This record gives sequence, C-alpha cells and structure tokens, in this order.
Amino acid sequence: MKHGKKYRDSLKKYDAAKKYEIAEACKLVKDLHYAKFDETVELSVKVKLEKNQTVRDTLVFPHQFTAEKRVLVFCKEERVQEALAAGATYAGDAEYIEKVKGGWTDFDIAVATPDMMKDVGRLGMVLGRKGLMPNPKTGTVTNDIANAISELKKGRTEFRADKTGVVHIPVGKVSMDEKDTAENIAVFLAELNRKKPQDAKSGFVRSVSVSSTMGPGVWIDYKEEV
Repeated sequence: MKHGKKYRDSLKKYDAAKKYEIAEACKLVKDLHYAKFDETVELSVKVKLEKNQTVRDTLVFPHQFTAEKRVLVFCKEERVQEALAAGATYAGDAEYIEKVKGGWTDFDIAVATPDMMKDVGRLGMVLGRKGLMPNPKTGTVTNDIANAISELKKGRTEFRADKTGVVHIPVGKVSMDEKDTAENIAVFLAELNRKKPQDAKSGFVRSVSVSSTMGPGVWIDYKEEV
C-alpha cells in the first residue's frame, strides 16, 4: 500500500520497530497524527487461536469517547414504554420488524427480548450484514432492558477476533488526554486476557499495536498476565 508524504514524514519521527510502554505509545500516536479531523485511536491485537477457538465479549471503557448511541429495542407492546423510559431511541415489535425488513437501519445498536428473537432472527440479511444482530453473548438479547440500555448508553463496546486472529477495537480519540487513552487500553488488555479460551496456551497475545485512523502504528510492549 502506497502512503502519502505526511504519513512517510511521520514515520521518521520515531522508531517504528521499537516496542513502547502503553503510556509512551499513546503519546506518540497523539504526536504523530496529522489529519485535520479528530482521529480515532485504534488498537490491534494479534491473538493465538487454535482451531474452533474464538474470543468475543463486550466492555465499558472508563473514559468514553463516542457519541451517544441510538438504540432500537425489539420488544412486545407492553414493554415499549419501559424501553423508552430507559433511554431507547426506538422500541416496538411488528412495526420495526417491517421497517428493518425494508432496509431501514437508522440506529446504532439493536436490543431484543428473548421472545422477539424468532422474528428478529429473520432479519439476518439486513442486521447481520451491518453487524447489528442482537446476540446473547454481547448482552443485546435480554429481558433486563433497562440495564442493557444503561450500559450501551455508557459506551459498552463489543470486541471479537476476526478470521486472521486479530482484534481491532477503538480505544479513544487523539483529542483525549493520552493518560485516559492509555487507561482504556490497559483495561481492554486485562479484559481480553480474562476472556481468552480456557484451553488457550501461553503466548495468547502475540502482538499489540496502536495507531490513529490515518497515522502509522506504534508497537506496544505488552506483558501477558499469567
């Protein structure tokens, strides 16, 4: 991939082969960014997964950096007011099933009560393609609507390893204090270590790097917890 002059110039400002402590890496990312917009700080973690292993969960960062999410709750009519009172942007059953079936996705997260999943599951062509399908593993299929919405409003973020064994997750903005970004990274890495497969061998985390949206990556010197 061919990079522009600003990207190449930023590479000259640090040792791209060196591994840095989390706090120092976050400061470097902030110093290296050159785009005129408030870039997202992104973490990439290469993990070692054996056949049929996966890692997937959610967490709430201590320092938030995203806009408030628009939440759609699929629920029966008798629970609509409960969902709206808890902070849902939209809530309902057949009306929203039909809207989504028609291609409407003007929301950021979908939550469903278990009794709605028979119908919601048929929306896979729309919700699945956009990564919006409610899932018990991410706490978005639940009878505890109020708690789910509360955590989502706080910025609960899903993470999962892709087919190549890499977990990509946003951890901050370049406009944030680098200490806050560093704490978000530390919290995520600790959570990732806790959620690794039970039969995972040592050396589960192979490498960790952090970058801004447009900037170069900075390697992090990560010591895996035992």
